[in-house]
Amino acid sequence: MLIPPPPSTPYHRLARTAAHRWWRPVVGTLFIAVAGVVVTMSVFLAVALAAAVAGRPEADGVPSFGELTDLAVAFLSIAVLLPVVLLAARWIQQRPAGTVSSVAGRLRWRWLMVCLPVAFVAILLFLGGGLGLTAATGGEAGLGADLAGWGPFAGSMLVLALVVPGQAAAEEYLTRGWLVQAFGAWFRSPWLPIAVQALVFAALHGWGTAWGFADLLLFGLVAGWLTVRTGGLEAAIALHVMNNLVSSVLAAAYGELGMDQTAADMPWQMAVADLPVLFGYAAVILWLARRRAIAAVTPAVPIEVPRQPVPELRQIGQELDAARRPEISR
Repeated sequence: MLIPPPPSTPYHRLARTAAHRWWRPVVGTLFIAVAGVVVTMSVFLAVALAAAVAGRPEADGVPSFGELTDLAVAFLSIAVLLPVVLLAARWIQQRPAGTVSSVAGRLRWRWLMVCLPVAFVAILLFLGGGLGLTAATGGEAGLGADLAGWGPFAGSMLVLALVVPGQAAAEEYLTRGWLVQAFGAWFRSPWLPIAVQALVFAALHGWGTAWGFADLLLFGLVAGWLTVRTGGLEAAIALHVMNNLVSSVLAAAYGELGMDQTAADMPWQMAVADLPVLFGYAAVILWLARRRAIAAVTPAVPIEVPRQPVPELRQIGQELDAARRPEISR
């Protein structure tokens, strides 16, 4: 039996239902870790086996369909974590899986559509400012000198459109969703859950430059804070999807999709440019959330007062009038 959270519950406390026990977040996290590894390895092995059967050449000792396919498989291996997180909430915490999405018990698609264009503009400002600052300071932009051409670019765009949204959303459901709510079931204040998930988020991207790690940590803090303040993952998903999609499209345009660098390897110029963009995005989203009255807590259960049907009330009134009226004999 699934038990929903009580009324007026903030996002980070949605796992604190009547079914909560101290061990459920621990078991759920272990389930996600083990199931995630199993599913991820299954995806890699299935693709590698298919490549071997097709007689494809090896890349790093493993049969491969090419760099673009390998990139798609890497994104998909992360995307499969999303249903694993939802199953952990439903099976282990015995609550509706939609409570990982928002206080409404589902992903609020209209609110997500509002956040996406704001995130798009924010990422354009981030990339433009970062690349401009890099060029002005004599740094390496990390992009090739020549464009890849329309054919390879179109193929890359098709793959990116299919796999990037799922990959970015899965990371949000794992960190800003599961981890925030897992620690939120133990702690009333949202700050420790936000800090823990931001640290895990940065660590999962690997250890690159100090600037890259700091930027990922800040991204996690801002996204986690927005998630709690707006009562759902929509604002964080929008920013994450646009960040990964726009940066991947830029890399695809120069034929650099196969490079091994990640956000953890970010130079100081990009990190500096990202600082005002993240805070600006947060300010705009909070302003829009207030204007649109986006709920940050679960709705109060309305008190249903039973009502008599109108015909019945009319009949009772007629009977009362007849009882008061004296009988007239003829």
